[in-house]
Amino acid sequence: MLVLALDTATPTLVVGVARWADGQDIEVLAERAVPSGNRHAELLTPAVQGVLGDAELAMGDLDAIVTGLGPGPYTGLRVGVVSAAALGDALGLPVAGVCTHDAIGSGARTVVTDARRKEVYWAAYAADGSRIEGPDVVRPEELHRSGLHVTAPFVGDPAFAERLGAEVTAADVTTAGLVRAAAPQLADPSSITPLVPLYLRRPDATPPAAIKAVSPA
Repeated sequence: MLVLALDTATPTLVVGVARWADGQDIEVLAERAVPSGNRHAELLTPAVQGVLGDAELAMGDLDAIVTGLGPGPYTGLRVGVVSAAALGDALGLPVAGVCTHDAIGSGARTVVTDARRKEVYWAAYAADGSRIEGPDVVRPEELHRSGLHVTAPFVGDPAFAERLGAEVTAADVTTAGLVRAAAPQLADPSSITPLVPLYLRRPDATPPAAIKAVSPA
């Protein structure tokens, strides 16, 4: 099965093509990780075309699509999820959504990524890679409070090491990670559910609560 994987939940846009078969190792045929900031919409289509060209494949060769569902900032995350859904609809392919943090690192770990507003998105994982808590959004200093199942080591964005009071190993979303996280859905397409982005909070831009009346001249 040839799988197109993409994620726009972090400041690095990730797009890749992999060959997947149940019970076998994932073979990544091509991958691009592009620092994108807020330019996901501008860079996504060229990246998709680029990895297909690198792998010497066409859209019609694909069998499935995997997309990261976040957590991530509203606008960037929406670009990836909507694009994956549109491609799946146009090509008649199943589209599996996965938690973006599931595709960062492996084994026992706590993944932290930038949530802006001086906060982090986080999720904790057991040794077998299964998620045991999260995703959620919190101030880094609060991750050590009682009751949260935080698992060592921390991986993700090293910029938060000082506020976490612990080393954070740099790690990003990967094509292999996305496909690995989606493997149960790829093995059983009937288990695929509608794509629901993990925004975790309202977007920064909101409409005004009230419209000010304009007095006649």
